[in-house]
Amino acid sequence: MRLKTILTIIAVAILSAAFSAQVHAAEQEPIQPLKPAKITNPAKVELGKQLFFDPRLSRSGWISCNSCHNLSMGGSDNFKTSIGDRWAQGGIRSPSVLNSSLNIAQFWDGRAKNLSAQAGGPIANPIEMNSTHEAAERVLNTIPGYRTQFKKVYGVDKIGIDQITDAIAEFENTLVTPNARFDKWLKGDKKAITAFELSGYQLFKDSGCIACHNGPGVGGSSFQKMGMVNEFKTTNPSKGRADVTKKDADRMMFKVPILRNVELVPPYFHDGSASTLTQAVETMGWLQLGKKLTPDQTARIVAFLKTLTGDQPQFTLPQLPPSSDETPRPDPFSKK
Repeated sequence: MRLKTILTIIAVAILSAAFSAQVHAAEQEPIQPLKPAKITNPAKVELGKQLFFDPRLSRSGWISCNSCHNLSMGGSDNFKTSIGDRWAQGGIRSPSVLNSSLNIAQFWDGRAKNLSAQAGGPIANPIEMNSTHEAAERVLNTIPGYRTQFKKVYGVDKIGIDQITDAIAEFENTLVTPNARFDKWLKGDKKAITAFELSGYQLFKDSGCIACHNGPGVGGSSFQKMGMVNEFKTTNPSKGRADVTKKDADRMMFKVPILRNVELVPPYFHDGSASTLTQAVETMGWLQLGKKLTPDQTARIVAFLKTLTGDQPQFTLPQLPPSSDETPRPDPFSKK
């Protein structure tokens, strides 16, 4: 065998071993790279996208899913509580819809088991979209373009709420944000993050943050008590899981938020009481871990968290099918 061939074989073996070592190292980390969404039904995704942006699902004809889950702002609205029908003030911080398919359940208190169940909630909530499922069905059934699409996707002649929420969920399943700089580091690109950011990740692990914020979503997989070590004081009336289970043991138990794209969605916590990421890290260190982080420690963790911002969803805004003569007209100023 020629020397050149032997050297080539050795080089390939070395590179393969190095790659395998990098993959193995990534697999040992408590955070895993985020995988891109797989689209298996493009027609259903497109239908769901239209519904996500369609304000006709609301009583006023003004509020859409995107109003509170603005995809240009990290999938939330950057308010402490969202603005609902007739400027009603919502009761809790709107969580980001990005990567929400990774959540153990939906809403802060986990009252919806999946995205489809969640999608129906705001439509009928009197201080959100303030409509009803029956009214949403009636509106969409007056729109020929929707009837055609629902017939194609679901094979139904009459549009029902189950198909509506299923289509919205199908679109939301695609709102995944891979290729964050930290993902690239996990995959072996050691130049993807700085030494300062890497020290923040190490501190994130050593301090105990990783116990709740792990996996591909860096959270979202469990419920934890807000104020595990030190009491959390808030004027927000939500009691977390206790509002669902009616058990006192679940009081102030909330779904652990996903930290992907966290720099894009201030303010933080279910009550929006932390206006900056720095404040959120300091507060969580004290409440959950009983640690008073120094300014330098906080800055390092914040720097790491900013490496979790991934590729934002890229798509063409939908052209909504036109209303017919029978479709109710928008009336955002109605007092009824």
